[in-house]
Amino acid sequence: MPYEPPTHRVERSLRATTGARVIAGVDEVGRGAWAGPVTVCAAVTGLRRPPEGLTDSKLITAKRRAELAGQLDGWVTAHSLGHSSSEEIDALGMTAALRRAALRALEALPVRPDAVILDGKHNYLGGPWRVRTVIKGDMSCVAVAAASVLAKVRRDAMMAEIGAEHAEFAFDSNAGYPSPVHRAALEEYGPTPYHRLSWSYLDLLPRWQHLKRVRDEPVDQMGLF
Repeated sequence: MPYEPPTHRVERSLRATTGARVIAGVDEVGRGAWAGPVTVCAAVTGLRRPPEGLTDSKLITAKRRAELAGQLDGWVTAHSLGHSSSEEIDALGMTAALRRAALRALEALPVRPDAVILDGKHNYLGGPWRVRTVIKGDMSCVAVAAASVLAKVRRDAMMAEIGAEHAEFAFDSNAGYPSPVHRAALEEYGPTPYHRLSWSYLDLLPRWQHLKRVRDEPVDQMGLF
């Protein structure tokens, strides 16, 4: 299906209106998975022409994602990744876990960004960062699209490594997301140490419901870090 290539429009707008020079695009992967971490990539690209075919990682094949990630690794000015584990997701909730992963990614960059372009409509990052949220930013914004591809390829590789220990769950193909094979393995074997135990899929598995984790009172995200 044809799609418009991403542009530097948002980066240029931020430069013009805020004076920002170092701008990071931030995207996440793994939010809807039953198992594994949530992974956030922060990518700084400048205003150079991106590799051909760059777009939201969900719109391209695994083979093409891997090819693009190889090109992006040397093309971006800088990038880094942050992860929050399934245990952190269970303990903190997804929003706070996302913020923790994003902070890890941003703070690992060699230069602190003046501004951040965050995919989506919700600012889960918060202060002190200057944040511009962009719905479908992974399709329309070069820096966010680059972060999308790099995050997806890295997390898929991590899940394939985990899958070597738990072949029956087929993490190498489903990356911890719901699938018939994943569901059947859960019913038969129960959750692995990489599963999110506070998630509702356990409500449909009577044999394993005793493992369900209920979080305590909501965490004050801004007081965590």
